[in-house]
Amino acid sequence: MEHLFTVPESYVVYHTDHPPVVDGNINELVWQQVNWTNDFVDIEGASKPKPPFATRIKLLWDDSTLYIAAQLTEPHLWATLKHHDDTMFHDNDFELFIDPYNTTQPYFEIEINALNSIWDLMLNKPYRDGGVAISSWDVQSLRSAVKMQGTLNDPADKDSSWSVEMAIPFKSISLGRPKSPGEGTIWRTNFSRVEWDTRILNGNYVKLTDSTGRPLPEHNWVWSAQGVVNMHYPERWGYLQFSRQAINSVTFNLPYAEQQKQYLWLIYYRQKQWYTQHREYAVALDQFRLGEHVSINKKSNSLQLEATKQQFIVRITDDESKVTWVINQEGLTHQLIVDPK
Repeated sequence: MEHLFTVPESYVVYHTDHPPVVDGNINELVWQQVNWTNDFVDIEGASKPKPPFATRIKLLWDDSTLYIAAQLTEPHLWATLKHHDDTMFHDNDFELFIDPYNTTQPYFEIEINALNSIWDLMLNKPYRDGGVAISSWDVQSLRSAVKMQGTLNDPADKDSSWSVEMAIPFKSISLGRPKSPGEGTIWRTNFSRVEWDTRILNGNYVKLTDSTGRPLPEHNWVWSAQGVVNMHYPERWGYLQFSRQAINSVTFNLPYAEQQKQYLWLIYYRQKQWYTQHREYAVALDQFRLGEHVSINKKSNSLQLEATKQQFIVRITDDESKVTWVINQEGLTHQLIVDPK
């Protein structure tokens, strides 16, 4: 399962007292002060070819809002979907996924095309675990803008790129629980670009099709490789770390808790495989050839599995601090808070 355990990308998001104007112009001075991410890669990772068109992003935050700038190289700018909550990935689009609680559920998704049309939705949990997409949910007070370096829907010329700016209020993705970041706060996020193969027919862009007339599968290029053709593995998303320190002064270090959780995810994936084969969950760690003790950064940790045929829960506990993290059959992860009584 190595493809599901590559180290995700990370980005330190710096605080600004002078937020950008959301107009699609990503050359504004405030944006010039922060670094771009690495260029996007294929969703499956290093085993696949490098995308032919570059995509990269920058992020900033202030006390109320997360700001995102994206630049997408594109020789043929086209878009057709004009209505809010249209299925935006049927066009070429830019997408972002946000889990501000780092629990894998719920999480939020926003998609935008070159017409600045938005599809925003919330998922109560990933589809693989029976999750439901709630399109009626909206990012309240979302601001977005697109600027094109070329001409939209005109195959007669060659285009250069398009850029996206977004401003996402923290309160809009808090579900009633205020979630403005503090120094060092970690969020899980990923960013995706959908690109379709097209040809020019009668002066229009038309998707290439297979022998049955169905469009060829879209390309999925992402900031942090998922290792699987599925954006809805939140545990595979990259890390955002918020900071008020001087720009470019902070180095991201993978938190110890995230290293602990990798063992939880290993057992989760193994349990899903076991269930597919046996129609029930395994009830003991030794069925996966795993022991009850593991070492993480030279610290001793204990693993515990409790399971019935249809449910399971796995705990990992640092033997010194006694801090415990938990995962269940739906992929919900959280720190176990023990009642002192």
